[in-house]
Amino acid sequence: MSAGQAPGTLARVRRLVTLAVVLTVSALLVPDAAPRPPQVALVQVDRAAGVDPAAGADEVVWILAVGSDARPGEDMLRVRGDALQLVGLHTRTGAATTIGIPRDSYVSIPGYGSDRINAALFYGGPRTMGDAVGELVGIRPDYVMVTRFPLFEDLVDDIGGITVRNPRAFRDSDLKPLGFEAGRIRLDGYGAMAFARIRKELPGGDFDRSANQQIVLRGIRDAIAARSDEPGFIARGVQSVLRNLSTDLPPGELFRLAQTVAQVDPTKITGCVLQGGIGDINGASVVIPDVAAARRYGEDARRDAVISRC
Repeated sequence: MSAGQAPGTLARVRRLVTLAVVLTVSALLVPDAAPRPPQVALVQVDRAAGVDPAAGADEVVWILAVGSDARPGEDMLRVRGDALQLVGLHTRTGAATTIGIPRDSYVSIPGYGSDRINAALFYGGPRTMGDAVGELVGIRPDYVMVTRFPLFEDLVDDIGGITVRNPRAFRDSDLKPLGFEAGRIRLDGYGAMAFARIRKELPGGDFDRSANQQIVLRGIRDAIAARSDEPGFIARGVQSVLRNLSTDLPPGELFRLAQTVAQVDPTKITGCVLQGGIGDINGASVVIPDVAAARRYGEDARRDAVISRC
């Protein structure tokens, strides 16, 4: 937590962290009376050590957030990924950064040759997806979080929707026929999903979609911050996630990860979308990512979770 934060913010963080660990332990030790298919999975990529807020000042935790394209009945960990955002969190300063990666980026997938990066989840699951992102950015994530889109919609609805600033008007004949107006707009769960997934009608295609995903993430952050003092609000959110969570992380690790997320300072968040060109591989349109820029983002944010420029 940064030294400049107010006592009220510190109190909210302590309440959130305490609540998170209590609910986490409860969820892991008390069987659910009505088991349901997991809607979000959290996987730790093999590393010598996980998140440790007590470590040195240069400690940054990296989480790869992936939206799964899984249909009902499909394994969400072995289909193509959709939204790809690599998130870095500094355990001491509260800084955070996001690197948006277009899903059609044509990259090397360790052990499987070259393909669109979203195919890495299909080929080898979350760890292979983490390997592919590590190969591109130069930073292998500590954790990979995979989410089904219906849960994402429910969570946005549960926090009362979000407000975002849309840089351009756009529409999609399937997902959003009436489209989104430019400027400040309000989104419910379905609207947030559509805003984050539409690509074909955007002038920048996959690049603009990735930028829209970051806009949605900021909207979610702002909505949660605005309601964090509301009695029972955080409790309902944490319980909802835990009921749908599949993970093999022990309670202590979940607690430390929740603590790191809770310490993010909204004034210390940066983010970039990886740019590139459009190419053709075997008749398929792909994104040729700017690998040099990807490595620059990774190197820039490696130690302090801050990207100085896009």
